[in-house]
Amino acid sequence: MSPRTIILIVTLSALAFGSWYLARSSSSDDEALPFDPVHRGYYLKHARILGTGENGSLLYEIEAVHAEQQADERIEFSDVRIHYAPDSGVPWVVNADEATLREGEPQIILRGHVKISNHSETSDHEAEIRTQYLELDPKLFIAQTDARVQLRFGSRSVTATGMLASLNDDRIELKSNVRGKIVP
Repeated sequence: MSPRTIILIVTLSALAFGSWYLARSSSSDDEALPFDPVHRGYYLKHARILGTGENGSLLYEIEAVHAEQQADERIEFSDVRIHYAPDSGVPWVVNADEATLREGEPQIILRGHVKISNHSETSDHEAEIRTQYLELDPKLFIAQTDARVQLRFGSRSVTATGMLASLNDDRIELKSNVRGKIVP
């Protein structure tokens, strides 16, 4: 082999190795993707999720503007409305900015402008509960929080820290710092 052929082979080999090295190093920059390529969750717009009782009949309904399954087996909702089926006899409706439902857990965690309102037929018995955080067990009809709550019964208003409410029998227990304004 002539020296000229050897130089040509060495040069071509160096160019081939260099291009392989550059291609390999630029592909490692693409590995930092802005999303998780393994997570195959779903998202829904104007979601409607039905919850059933032990006998399989409709118990409650969750409506949300947006719902998205997260990688850690939870569903995040935004602009949430939860109401019970007419057959359940529970007239309470729950609204919140955000909610979280974890797989295998019965509770729904509600956050941001949480409002529970009683839509009874007579306006004299309308009640409203407001808080920023609430844990709701829809199958047991239990709503509870350790956060500040405000209860309104018409023109009457009571505030407290913490609450336990049984929605199916209209019983509310306030935990501490209870203050109220009751006008006859």
